[in-house]
Amino acid sequence: MEIPQPESSQLILDDCRRITGPSLVWDKPGAILDVLIEDLDMDVVLECWYRHIRSLLASIDCEQRELTHRRFENGFSLLIEAPIDQLYAAVRTLETAWYFCSCELLGLEVEHPEPLLEAIREEMREELYPALIEMQQAAAEQGVDFLVDDEWVCVGQGCGSISWPFEKIPSPQQVDWDKVHDVPLALVTGTNGKSTSVRLLDNIARAAGQVSGLTSTDFVRVGDDVLDRGDYSGPGGARLLLRDQRLQVAFLEVARGGILRRGLPLQRARTALVTNIARDHLGQYGINNLQALTQTKLVVRKALGEEGVLVLNADDENLVEAMQDITTGNICWFSLHSDNALIQRQLAGKGRCCYAQAGEIIYSENGVAQSLCPVADVPMTLDGAALHNVQNVLGAVGVARAMGYSNEHICKGLQSFYSDRRDNPGRMNLFALANDARAIVDYAHNAHGINALVDTMSRMESQRLWVLSSSAGDRSNESIGNLVEGLASLKPDKVVIVELEHYLRGREPGEISEVLKQAYLDRGLQAQQLDFANSPLAGVEHILQQLQAGDLALLLVLDQREEVFQLLEAHAG
Repeated sequence: MEIPQPESSQLILDDCRRITGPSLVWDKPGAILDVLIEDLDMDVVLECWYRHIRSLLASIDCEQRELTHRRFENGFSLLIEAPIDQLYAAVRTLETAWYFCSCELLGLEVEHPEPLLEAIREEMREELYPALIEMQQAAAEQGVDFLVDDEWVCVGQGCGSISWPFEKIPSPQQVDWDKVHDVPLALVTGTNGKSTSVRLLDNIARAAGQVSGLTSTDFVRVGDDVLDRGDYSGPGGARLLLRDQRLQVAFLEVARGGILRRGLPLQRARTALVTNIARDHLGQYGINNLQALTQTKLVVRKALGEEGVLVLNADDENLVEAMQDITTGNICWFSLHSDNALIQRQLAGKGRCCYAQAGEIIYSENGVAQSLCPVADVPMTLDGAALHNVQNVLGAVGVARAMGYSNEHICKGLQSFYSDRRDNPGRMNLFALANDARAIVDYAHNAHGINALVDTMSRMESQRLWVLSSSAGDRSNESIGNLVEGLASLKPDKVVIVELEHYLRGREPGEISEVLKQAYLDRGLQAQQLDFANSPLAGVEHILQQLQAGDLALLLVLDQREEVFQLLEAHAG
């Protein structure tokens, strides 16, 4: 039965969904409903909401369910706790209570409340699955992870896991718990550098002779076997990876969207890394500022036990501010600068830290500082010019040491990892072309990522500089201008603006190209410096036809990636 919702610009139901793991607000499974409020007293709305949800819960004999909320600038996230076999019913409960609440606030009559309540009861009866709850409790008693989706139930992780189809769960007494265990696991989040970090850590684990696996925005992989391609930076990718019995160690990319939509993908991790915090995707799920975004990323702390290590960027002011009053837990700070105040504090207190000093990568713990290898020996740093990749290296070192890898294995992993199509596709991939020109391919799509590229490019000499530029349509004109700001600061000789046919996202064809054109003109480029193409591949072809010896091209390729790689490889020297 569909739940009616009044149409109103004052009360908007933005989203309602299940929460399966630790989240921004709390650690319980259940459901969350995001509402936007305009020109109404927010305290009045909240009081009305609690009154209706409590009355509804009493009507369906669920008074014991816990409730909470998170207030943001223009609305609320409203949450209800529920067992994992009652999550769809919890969503229906939230939506029904919000319908009752919004009708009262808008002065509308509620239509037939009893059928709505009976629909919740029916959903609860259909979802009820005692065997699922019994297995969840047994896993908790055994101290191992419990993973569930609509098709599979799994206890343990990787080589220590056992999985069953959702509808064929045995009794806990039938499980050989001596064979069930978790594997060493790291969570990696942040605005930029997540995919690079999990790939680099995967390479370190391979150097140690382990069967490693990772999830990312590009694929899920165990060893050399890609299980599936696509954006798997949420709980679905984690579950797919962690029930693979070949897996000995795992590195999970955890994106903001996954945390907000479903919560963390698991309950237990050995370490977690937050690479950085920057403006990206603000305004979604009630995350409207950098402080809220920082707290969202720091949700990964909730998966760490007493011995777990949180690895943080000491050069990121948002992380530093968020952690200034937190004194508990094991923290490893990393920085490009040995004189960073937090690095000095960690050294004085014999805590964990990682930093660059005199061209060396230094790791310190328990008062012992050790040089691992020169920065220039790590190919992805481009002899130290790519400072954002130096930061990625430092963060990965902190994670690797927390997971027990030796300096020898860490160095081997760092020195054998390249910014190329094989190791790190789309992240600062450098192509030396046959005509002695060079091209760099990157997927950077936000201002923070582009500015990191710009910083690197400013250290690279060239006769002429070309830029391939585009943007998805779901960014505001202001955000697009921020992307252009950094690129224009490089003073490129030519910019090729390309259309992204599959990323219009509500914009008209050609609209984004016009926005980009105006942004470049506003920042000092001349009309004759701007060319246009109808696709990334066509844009790259146009650039390659005109590149000369000594030229450098920065190709921001957000679509047709494989085709572009193949084209560049055909022109490589």
